[in-house]
Amino acid sequence: MQKVMIVGGGVGGTTVLKLLSESEVFSIVCMADTNESAEGMLAAKERRIPTVTNWRKGLERDLDIIFDTTGDPSVYKKIKRDMGEQTILIPGSVALIMTKLFEEKNRLISKLENTSAKMDLILNTTSEGMVVIDHEGFIIMFNDSAERASDTKREDVIGRHIKDFIPTTGLLRVMQTNQKEVNQEITLGNGMELITTRIPLVNADKEIIGAFAVFRNKMEAVRLAEQITDLKEIQTMLQAIIQSSDEAISVVDDQGRGLLINPAYTRITGLTKTQVIGKPASIDIYEGESMHMKVLQTKKPVRGVNMRVGPKHKEVIVNVAPIIVDGCLKGSVGVIHDVSEIQALTHELNRARQIIRTLQAKYSFDDIIGASEEMKLPIEQAKLSARTPATVLLRGESGTGKELFAHAIHNASDRKFNKFLRVNCAAISESLLESELFGYDEGAFTGASRGGKVGFFEEANQGSIFLDEIGELPANIQAKLLRVLQEKEIVRVGGTKPIPINVRVIAATNINLEQAIASGSFREDLYFRLNRMPIFIAPLRKRKEDLRELAEHLINKINQEYGRSIEGITAAAIHKMQIYNWPGNVRELENILGRAIIFMKLNETIIDIHHIPDFIEEIPLKQEKLLMKPSGYVSGKPLSEIIDQYEAEIIQQAFHTHQGNKTLTAKALGISVRNLYYKMEKLKL
Repeated sequence: MQKVMIVGGGVGGTTVLKLLSESEVFSIVCMADTNESAEGMLAAKERRIPTVTNWRKGLERDLDIIFDTTGDPSVYKKIKRDMGEQTILIPGSVALIMTKLFEEKNRLISKLENTSAKMDLILNTTSEGMVVIDHEGFIIMFNDSAERASDTKREDVIGRHIKDFIPTTGLLRVMQTNQKEVNQEITLGNGMELITTRIPLVNADKEIIGAFAVFRNKMEAVRLAEQITDLKEIQTMLQAIIQSSDEAISVVDDQGRGLLINPAYTRITGLTKTQVIGKPASIDIYEGESMHMKVLQTKKPVRGVNMRVGPKHKEVIVNVAPIIVDGCLKGSVGVIHDVSEIQALTHELNRARQIIRTLQAKYSFDDIIGASEEMKLPIEQAKLSARTPATVLLRGESGTGKELFAHAIHNASDRKFNKFLRVNCAAISESLLESELFGYDEGAFTGASRGGKVGFFEEANQGSIFLDEIGELPANIQAKLLRVLQEKEIVRVGGTKPIPINVRVIAATNINLEQAIASGSFREDLYFRLNRMPIFIAPLRKRKEDLRELAEHLINKINQEYGRSIEGITAAAIHKMQIYNWPGNVRELENILGRAIIFMKLNETIIDIHHIPDFIEEIPLKQEKLLMKPSGYVSGKPLSEIIDQYEAEIIQQAFHTHQGNKTLTAKALGISVRNLYYKMEKLKL
């Protein structure tokens, strides 16, 4: 070991001290400087190296090398003159070069160590086992995965010959042939089976310097292959689903760049893969902000956002959700719904519902037009009756909408999913009515079908049956109907066995049943059974404030039937129609509007006063009577009739004063609206 003295405790001397202290070749025996507080002197004391303030004292130590780092030529000459013949004096300039060389060496060593550490980290974290041999066949590297795969410790194999570890190894053959061998099976001495790939190691001069093998446990490799196969199948299935989906799908990465779109996306937006893949997520936005970017920022899904996309400015509804894997945001996926397609589907659904409704009950309470007080009461009564199984009796003039109410009551009841049958009692001959309503057994009469026939009541079991024109029923049918209402059972024509049924009866009539009872044409007991929930539907002349709304509704209906596009009706036309009393009620109103539309020119879109027929020639007689004063005593009439006549005239005058508004009329007379309806029915107003 070379004995060294350093003269000069400045920066140069300190650097030389640090470099030589790490060397195993040099031994620093002395540090010299006139200043005991110099940096080099303090560093030497920390390392327990002797220090002197006079370099001549250091010459007594039999030195091999002296480093002069003072930079003073006179000091250099003095040291050279006084030192021993065997001692080497290195001037400051050479010391500087040496310092730089040592620094470069340390830098390279540090870099090599870092690189080696990184390589060890990479090799030990890979899932593949790796073993490396030198050109003589000795193992020089064995990573952590190799330990796990072979169940062997690293320290037990490093430095051993590969033949001692794997007798059947092919690494030596690979070095001889310089050929790579892929996916070869091999069995270790402990019986463990591996799948290995062998590769020769070649230096820059193309000389074989060794070989290495990458291997994996055979069972693990088989499982991995199965997983890869399963993943490929799943990937293929997902791609098939995405590509065949009618929903437009787009996927972006965590930076908002397009990754994937399907054909439905191109169909809706008009943008192709080349225009989207790798481009910013906002590339397809025409109106609105990019929901992909919003989701990537918030990591929260968004739903039902309206926007316009693509060069076609297509109106769409967008749902976007983040893609999160193991807690990390990887991108987002968006599903785009074409609003026009949704509207078309909604239209088709409504059309299908209308078709279904034609097979059963067609209308609901939404189809009943009228906001007047005269319509609010019967509508509320009908809604109330729909919540009960009670029999309903609809009363009103022809054309007021009794069947419409019957449909609505059924559709609002808990029987709406069962049958709704309509029977016009006046349209079926008396000889057939009984068998149609109650059915008949085989052989009940000449011409009866074999096996008999189910009647309307049996067919409507668990549902509702609408008996229109109930006042036209013959007496014998009235008796059988009474039994149905009382006993909840029917007996077929020609049969004797009663058949239980559960049918909700909705009856309707436009005649005065009380007068029919008085004349003996209608059974009083049946009347009481039917009249459990009576609903009076006001005629159109008593609710003329509903005329405009009714007219507009009917115009839309007629447009669909006639293929026209009439947009509405003028106030003048409505005023003209309000003068008329409408004896045919809503049915007559529909007739008048239909006639007007038929005779309108194709370029006309608004019904005006001249389109309404001149059917109003004079105010009906009943309205003139409203202007008359109540009459006095009439000889020969009983007091009750005179009082009824006087009361009727008072009510008529009140109606005239309040322009037919029943609520205001009842309030002015100091009675309830229900009581007013009762008096109107009683007095036949």
